[in-house]
Amino acid sequence: MLAGTFRDPDREVAYVSTLRAQRAAAILLIGSAFEDRTWERAMAAELEPYRRGGGQVAAVSRHRGLKIDTVQPDNKGGAAALADALVGLGHKRFAVLAGPRRLSTVIDRLAGFTDALAAHGITLHEDDVVEGAFTRDGGYEATKQLLAGRKRKLPTCVFAVTDVMAIGAMTALREEGLSVPGDISVAGFDDIPVVRDLAPALTTVRLPLEELGERAMDLAIKGSGGTRPRTVRLSGEVVLRESTGRPKR
Repeated sequence: MLAGTFRDPDREVAYVSTLRAQRAAAILLIGSAFEDRTWERAMAAELEPYRRGGGQVAAVSRHRGLKIDTVQPDNKGGAAALADALVGLGHKRFAVLAGPRRLSTVIDRLAGFTDALAAHGITLHEDDVVEGAFTRDGGYEATKQLLAGRKRKLPTCVFAVTDVMAIGAMTALREEGLSVPGDISVAGFDDIPVVRDLAPALTTVRLPLEELGERAMDLAIKGSGGTRPRTVRLSGEVVLRESTGRPKR
């Protein structure tokens, strides 16, 4: 059974409850966890009795409050490496299109990026970080908000915490008469297949998506065999493409 929750925490808990009722042999949680104590308590109330009854659980992403096996992409390290690469191109003015702040993926990628910039002496101002939905339209609207009524100079580079947000950002920039990367460079995160075929192709952080899923399935099928949760960490790789270049100002 495959269930899409569209990042709705209540729906996620409800689906897990349904899988318990159907006596599923294993449950995989795929996607960002919520940094939300209410959600953690509700999810734990479903998963703990399920595991005591012999069910297996594994997750992709960091789940701080749940005692389950996880495969964790190095979101923080990948974002930091991307920031280093962009600074290496000469960028000093950045903006970030962030998703909902209660998602662990957003928290980790934003922290990695801002910490790396700080190490280079670059500070992100409050209006340099715009929150939007984890979608193409979310990236589009966040970019429009970033540009509207801006009093300071435009950033020379925009980092979207997901590739799909970056796709929307590139469309919004073109509508405002700004070229990518001539006026503003754009970078994303994940390296979903479509971004290689964009014009220009998107700079991003490549995650081993297939391996993430395979390792999570392996954890779930084999079981922990003990009381301590297991954690597998997988690194990403910065892929520089044509959507980023050296700033002209």
